[in-house]
Amino acid sequence: MADSEQNPSESKSKPGKLNPFQVVASVFAAGLGVQSSKNRERDFKQGRIGVFIAAGIIFTLLFIGAVMFVVQMVVKGAGE
Repeated sequence: MADSEQNPSESKSKPGKLNPFQVVASVFAAGLGVQSSKNRERDFKQGRIGVFIAAGIIFTLLFIGAVMFVVQMVVKGAGE
């Protein structure tokens, strides 16, 4: 395949150029266990590990906070 016949989607995305929405969406999907193979491969090829680690830590803290909030609401409701 000649250089001029490259896949347009491949030429648009450059290594290390994931936008913040893509990082958040990937971390959210991976955290819930529904990450697609295509997106996972894109993340490994184009993403930077530090960004994903930071986003993963933030996602985990938010998830734990949400679970704690729900448990407190259930316990408070059961005590009345």
